[in-house]
Amino acid sequence: MCSPNDTSLGLFIWAAGTIFPERNSRVTRAIKELIRRCEYLIPMRILVIEDNSDIAANIGDYLEEKGHVVDFAGDGVTGLHLAVVHDFDAIVLDLTLPGMDGLELCRKLRQEARRQTPVLMLTARDALEQKLTGFDSGADDYMVKPFALQELEARLQVLARRGKGPQSRLLQLADLTYNLDTLVVTRGGKSIQLNPIGLKLLQHLMESSPSVVTRQDLETRVWGEELPDSDSLRVHIHGLRAAIDKPFDKPLIQTRHGIGYRMVDPEAAAA
Repeated sequence: MCSPNDTSLGLFIWAAGTIFPERNSRVTRAIKELIRRCEYLIPMRILVIEDNSDIAANIGDYLEEKGHVVDFAGDGVTGLHLAVVHDFDAIVLDLTLPGMDGLELCRKLRQEARRQTPVLMLTARDALEQKLTGFDSGADDYMVKPFALQELEARLQVLARRGKGPQSRLLQLADLTYNLDTLVVTRGGKSIQLNPIGLKLLQHLMESSPSVVTRQDLETRVWGEELPDSDSLRVHIHGLRAAIDKPFDKPLIQTRHGIGYRMVDPEAAAA
């Protein structure tokens, strides 16, 4: 598929203007218009999570005919697994699914897996309250059955392009945030200063939350093969706790004695 940023296309525009100098502007305008139209036809990898085999087949046949790659899941648990372990440009998500419904799947995808893959919900429910519930769970768009396949593809194209746009990499746990691009850490709106080792520990613990991270895993993540003495990790964890837990009411870092550490939102763990 063509792209307006493709170097070969830029060279083609230059060559066309050189070969036909008297029609330089007209040729250039025509080629740029062709590129603009081709930009819409970005090939996508789509995950369709739909338990109705006929609807899933219709969507898949249409999108594949348009040059897209389509993966399928017929239940919520399988769909969530695929959405987490693979990179998709967009997800078509049915609301009513066996095993795990679409709302729960979308919430887990956003809050637990922290994946921001664009999600388009498909459902027969057309009440405003139901749509707002879908958006609140983390959906990016909403279509009501029955729907036009051409419109579905157009909406997916918009979501895919939006998903490829510049985004900050932000980790969040309870009221703690860590921007991986700016290295800014805040909790409760207050800025927290950490040294480079503290930032590495924080990133690994937040990315792994709520799972326990072993001492060996943390040491390897921070120091690589040149492991420090046995007390170094404990000292740096103590410093991290002093910065992000001690000034606040609810501690986020937990120790699993003899194993390692984990970070968890105490309110989410109690729910």
